[in-house]
Amino acid sequence: MNELFMLEKHTLKILFVINTGAGSSSRDWSSLIAEYFILKKTIIEIYDLQKNCTIEGIKEKISQFAPSQVVAVGGDGTVKLVAESLIHSHIPLGILPAGSANGLAKELGISNNPEKALETLLTGITKKVHLININEQLCIHLSDIGLNAYAMKKFKHQGIRGMWGYLIASLKVLWQNPLIQIEVETNGEIHQLRAEMIVIANATQYGSGAVINPIGKLDDGLFEVVVLKKISPSEIFKMTFLKDGYDAEKIEIFQTKSLKMRSVRKVHFQIDGEYLGKVKEVNANVIPDALEIIVPEMS
Repeated sequence: MNELFMLEKHTLKILFVINTGAGSSSRDWSSLIAEYFILKKTIIEIYDLQKNCTIEGIKEKISQFAPSQVVAVGGDGTVKLVAESLIHSHIPLGILPAGSANGLAKELGISNNPEKALETLLTGITKKVHLININEQLCIHLSDIGLNAYAMKKFKHQGIRGMWGYLIASLKVLWQNPLIQIEVETNGEIHQLRAEMIVIANATQYGSGAVINPIGKLDDGLFEVVVLKKISPSEIFKMTFLKDGYDAEKIEIFQTKSLKMRSVRKVHFQIDGEYLGKVKEVNANVIPDALEIIVPEMS
């Protein structure tokens, strides 16, 4: 009995939260996961996300199963949902990239190869990261107002998908997107700005690989406010396909723990790839040491 108790006590228990509708791949993640762990001393549980899933439902499953780690299988939206269920829980979050862009996974060096990503769950290390509370919603990666958020709205409702679809949506809105006139308050200072787009950046790059925030770190307890004063069609093309960032001379970056932005008119707004309509005010605060994420040892 004592040996059995010790075995159960130290056996790794992993809960996989799978978004079967994520991305464009027809990969059977449940079978792939089961096959990978069949000969390993690991207890696994699969939880398929339903259409109207809630954080409460995931939390209830976590409470019932008492896992050693919880793994989000999907894109950034799935990662965000699972992360919200784990804030300050000390249960590490694992990621199996299964979405279209997988921005946070790329940021953390987690492989798109399923077997390598699964291996990271067993051989990786945990990294504490901060998150951002933006208008009472969680941001784990990037949020912005202006051109990119507007492009996301257009992209969602057009027939062309992928990078070409995003490029077309971005060029369409470039000519329709008025300069934002906005007041930005950070670190006790107030700035009156005009910009095409303002990014609240927890990370350094978009899912395309384009670096938007070269000084960003996920574990320094700060986030960046990246002000893009002017964007050209060539810069959009480079960012979409060549993974280049914007012209540094047209960018201003503020580093802070809190932010208040007030716009003269309502502006398009998104968090982690989810378009959230138009807003006139954005308030943001860092959530220090909010989450532990499993990353490759060399990340």
